[in-house]
Amino acid sequence: MAPCSMYLKNPILSLLERIQTFSQLSQIHTQMITTSLVTNVFAASKLVSALTTSNFLDMDYAELIFFQISHPNSFIFNTMIRGHALSPKPSRALLFYAQMRKIGVLPDNYTYPFVLKACGLIKYLQYGSKIHAHMLKFGFRSNVIVQNALINMYSRCNATAIARQVFDEIHGRNIVSWNCMLGGYVYCLEIDCAFRLFDEMREKDIVSWSIMVDGYGKIGDLNNARKCFDEMPERDLASWNAMMGAYTRVNDVNKAQKLFEEMPNRNVISWSIMMDGLTKNGKCQEALLLFNRMMVERVKPDKVSLVSTLSACSQLGACEQGRWVHTFINKTKIKTDVVLLTAILDMYTKCGCIDEARRLFDEMPEKNLITWNVMIVGLAIHGNGEEALDLFLKMRNEGIKPDDVTYIGVLSACSHGGQVKEGWQYFREILVPKVEHYGCMVDLLGRAAMLREAYELVRSMPMRPNSIAWGALLAGCRLHGDVELAKIAADKLVELDPSDSGIYVLLSNVYAGARMWDNVERVREMIQGGKLMKEVGLSVIEVNGAVYEFVHGVRRDEIIWVVESLGKILQSKDHSSICRLL
Repeated sequence: MAPCSMYLKNPILSLLERIQTFSQLSQIHTQMITTSLVTNVFAASKLVSALTTSNFLDMDYAELIFFQISHPNSFIFNTMIRGHALSPKPSRALLFYAQMRKIGVLPDNYTYPFVLKACGLIKYLQYGSKIHAHMLKFGFRSNVIVQNALINMYSRCNATAIARQVFDEIHGRNIVSWNCMLGGYVYCLEIDCAFRLFDEMREKDIVSWSIMVDGYGKIGDLNNARKCFDEMPERDLASWNAMMGAYTRVNDVNKAQKLFEEMPNRNVISWSIMMDGLTKNGKCQEALLLFNRMMVERVKPDKVSLVSTLSACSQLGACEQGRWVHTFINKTKIKTDVVLLTAILDMYTKCGCIDEARRLFDEMPEKNLITWNVMIVGLAIHGNGEEALDLFLKMRNEGIKPDDVTYIGVLSACSHGGQVKEGWQYFREILVPKVEHYGCMVDLLGRAAMLREAYELVRSMPMRPNSIAWGALLAGCRLHGDVELAKIAADKLVELDPSDSGIYVLLSNVYAGARMWDNVERVREMIQGGKLMKEVGLSVIEVNGAVYEFVHGVRRDEIIWVVESLGKILQSKDHSSICRLL
């Protein structure tokens, strides 16, 4: 039976065009197995194609089907290469290309764009150059689509000189060719080259203008970015998003928000950019409110917006909202990856939900270095030092090389557990200790009452000690009442930042602990005489998933409302109402 007639006559295959859920796709696969339809190359290729679309991208599943096909053709190979190029593991696209050549299946003009895309994503210039040679061998020199893919690959590998050579040699360049080269210059931050090329372009489309807006935004040149944006003959979502992204990059979230509200339409990328900008600029409550608004407007969040939301929850300690997001991800069957799961893990550790964090960590199918670091640091800062060190040893046994962040977690674990010997052992393992590592060691020695050793370590640092090191020493002095060293550490901290009132408060506490009341009074006079302002106390609580801030010394309507409500309840003598409220 010919493929076309088979497709028209078989109702199972026609259903593949209309599926909406992964469950439906699995059911169709089951029907194809029971009817032996899956053994047909054309039918199997349609199933593989469905599994490699953005909606149902599951390359492990697709590979299971692919390896059951006895004689795969170029269409199936191209489908697998495309799917892997769009997946979190683009390097596997190159393996399928190599297998394709090994068994003698000839590549075509659909093969090379995605093979080159994979090379660019993993910055594999050497392999990309080999693919270039293969293309010339198989006669694709004049294919504009393939040549455009070459420009993108070389640009992604930071080889814009070669990309420009390919661009100059293309006969019959189209607007896509110009935009590929323009985008390549912007990607490599060669904005002057991009501007000259943009100036040469006889024909410009929305993409060309948007690339320039994005380029100027990446180098922080908001004036030229806005100038391009305002001069655009017409705009699309990409251009609005590029301009909004330019504002968030330079931390101008107010203008970004204004632009966000002015947008005629928004997509999930628009919401993600705005939430990411708010979170990175410490406006976490606003980020959560925007996420809630996004849900109300029935915009399905993507991984970027979810990661930003989880980060906001982490910074605020909003465990209930973070747990709700985790549940939402599970219920809506959003496909998770190591980045999203690590963001959930980070949220749980920073909110103090260590048991939930450890359970999630142990269940994760894939872990990267960041995942291990988050769990080790989380255990350490919550006093689970032994568990953190055990996890560190397990990490090394699995062949994962620790980095600077890992050792900060390990040294913190030793500090909380008072393990001085082990701390020195791990500290000496670090090839080039950073100031943060020295700070951890000073903290460890200070907690263990080894203040003179801590002081000598600070003095022997190869770099200039910063506030982390001196602050750790001052904290140790306060803990063990060493007035002499506390004064030295405080003087050094004042040199670094005279406006930091916290230094004087700590020193005053040291004097108070030693009952040196004259010195306490003298420090307080220094604070008042220097007109130093103590940092305002701030409390954050979470009630029914909403986060509320209470600032010391600032009257808030919410507090007044609560007090008045309690007063009315007391006046009515309705004590059961009080019990319900509490």
